[in-house]
Amino acid sequence: MSNSSSITQFLLLAFADTRELQQLHFWLFLGIYLSALLGNGLVITTIACDHHLHTPMYFFLLNLSVIDLGSISTTVPKSMSNSLWDNRNISYSGCVAQIFLYVFFISADYSLLTIMSYDRYVAICKPLHYGTLLGSRACVHMAAAAWGAGFLTALLHTANTFSLPLCQGNAVEQFFCEIPQILKLSCSHSYLREACLPHLAVVSLFVSTGIFAYLKPPSVSSPPLDLLVSVLYSVVPPALNPLIYSLRNQQLKDAV
Repeated sequence: MSNSSSITQFLLLAFADTRELQQLHFWLFLGIYLSALLGNGLVITTIACDHHLHTPMYFFLLNLSVIDLGSISTTVPKSMSNSLWDNRNISYSGCVAQIFLYVFFISADYSLLTIMSYDRYVAICKPLHYGTLLGSRACVHMAAAAWGAGFLTALLHTANTFSLPLCQGNAVEQFFCEIPQILKLSCSHSYLREACLPHLAVVSLFVSTGIFAYLKPPSVSSPPLDLLVSVLYSVVPPALNPLIYSLRNQQLKDAV
């Protein structure tokens, strides 16, 4: 019986079998990735350089942009490289790093969005106490807590996932290393326990397509569907977040 100690690399799911479609995938992801870099980079630079934007809301938006850059940079460049060079391999250590970083950034993302909701609640419902409740020190502490929570969550789930014996080969049915797909490679008696208990906290954080990807029954699972859903919750949000949260803001437009 093979286990994780005998696996030196994983095989990622290819977007297409033909060279033409692989190149199309490369250019499509390149466009999305560059738009994410440009949008989030513009938000970070503008907020950092304009002292008028040194407020709690924009401080959290800056952190959100950094997280989005990290999230999309964890998965998309490797997928682009594999499509460009017609390759499916990712090393064992590379897969571990990808899962850790992805869970880290996603967990920090949702923690930060929760903090941003609290920021708006205080601004609208308790405007007279806004300066007291959301002073510079409090904002730094809340942002640090979001990053710290992401780190601890990623450490826990990455260590837990790769502590399982892997008995089902090394083919990952996804374009990047993802916890549910690695769990499918584990021994059957461990899969249900590990999927239902330790990862329940992560599942509860994901909304929409993220929840669907984690909770759908294996009987309705298919590589094309998994691929589409994963793109929707891992690639598209970091590219759209600057537009949704920042670039429509009039103050930020004026600063740009």
